[in-house]
Amino acid sequence: MSTFDDRENAFEAKFAHDADMQFKADARRNKLVGLWAAELMGKSGDDASAYAKEVIKADFEEAGHEDVVRKVAADLGDKSNLDEIRAKMGELMALAKAQLMSEA
Repeated sequence: MSTFDDRENAFEAKFAHDADMQFKADARRNKLVGLWAAELMGKSGDDASAYAKEVIKADFEEAGHEDVVRKVAADLGDKSNLDEIRAKMGELMALAKAQLMSEA
């Protein structure tokens, strides 16, 4: 195998790894957002965990994270607004990535 082939394989492996890590970070962020929203709704324990799973599933409706924003906004009603939810998602994405890095 040539050096070019080795480099190509390495780039493909890195791309696959990065895509996998981004998927895991998105799912972790969505779980954290779900737990945050559940707390605002007064849910705890198993109810909060079940709601967090619903938020994770909502992310599979379309590309991007706006499907999660819409679900959480609809469920929270006047307890939060779109800008606050998006800001919280950004904050929790950083936390999700830090958690994943510490587990690796």
